[in-house]
Amino acid sequence: MNATEEPQGNLILRIQAMPADVNVNGDIFGGWVLSQMDIASGIVASDRAQGRVTTVALDAMKFIRPVQMGDVLCVYARVERVGRSSMGIAVEAWALRHLKGYREKVTEALFTFVAIDENGRPRPLPEA
Repeated sequence: MNATEEPQGNLILRIQAMPADVNVNGDIFGGWVLSQMDIASGIVASDRAQGRVTTVALDAMKFIRPVQMGDVLCVYARVERVGRSSMGIAVEAWALRHLKGYREKVTEALFTFVAIDENGRPRPLPEA
């Protein structure tokens, strides 16, 4: 990882990793991190869709570094691509290392969302 690398996208979510979120190795469960990323990307997708959305795919999830108890997970997201009713949201998770004074990228992924109507059926995205 390049030491000068900066997060891409807007900061959507900040949450501290707690003892209840650790696995047997003492690191934070990957599923917990994935859940936070899904929440953050859903916020961005819902804003772009101006309404309800649903997660339909997760592409290219890459875990780079473990998240440790006490770290603050910062999730950044941005709209990467837009189709008729679907969109790709690029997501990066960065850890502010507890008491160490630095941050590093811990994972990244591309989430695909579809805009849905009140019946749960795909609907066209509004113009940007």
